[in-house]
Amino acid sequence: MNIVNSSIAKDSSQRTPAEDTLKKTPKAACLIDLPKITDHRGNLTFIEGNRHVPFSIERVYYLYDVPAGALRGGHAHKKLQQFIIAASGSFTVVVDDGRKRRKFFLNRPHYGLFIPHMVWRELENFSSGSICVVLASEVYEESDYFRSYKRFLKALK
Repeated sequence: MNIVNSSIAKDSSQRTPAEDTLKKTPKAACLIDLPKITDHRGNLTFIEGNRHVPFSIERVYYLYDVPAGALRGGHAHKKLQQFIIAASGSFTVVVDDGRKRRKFFLNRPHYGLFIPHMVWRELENFSSGSICVVLASEVYEESDYFRSYKRFLKALK
């Protein structure tokens, strides 16, 4: 499995093919290629839980009309896993596992960023008109969140 360790992945050699995600669930945040069907009418990409992402999809939400300079995220999850896609436009996702901070620039709808549990995430630099789609492994549960970075780091020890 090809796991991204660089700050910004621009080519497919730094992304994991979707069919590899079920062979072994990644332990670190990584980009995953999604199926892309191309024809003269336009492109189609689809996502199936436990096939293209390494979890059952229990919740989907999206961020849009994010004001210039606004930050989103700023939390970690105790058990929830996420898959983040730039459906339109672009933005940067900063992930932090308590040892290393990495940045992923998302700007195409045919790949996304898998974030396992216990990884801090922040979303920034949203382009005008961008749409961020998030697939989540769990329904919303406030008790699953670390909203304090200090508490998150303490829980890792």
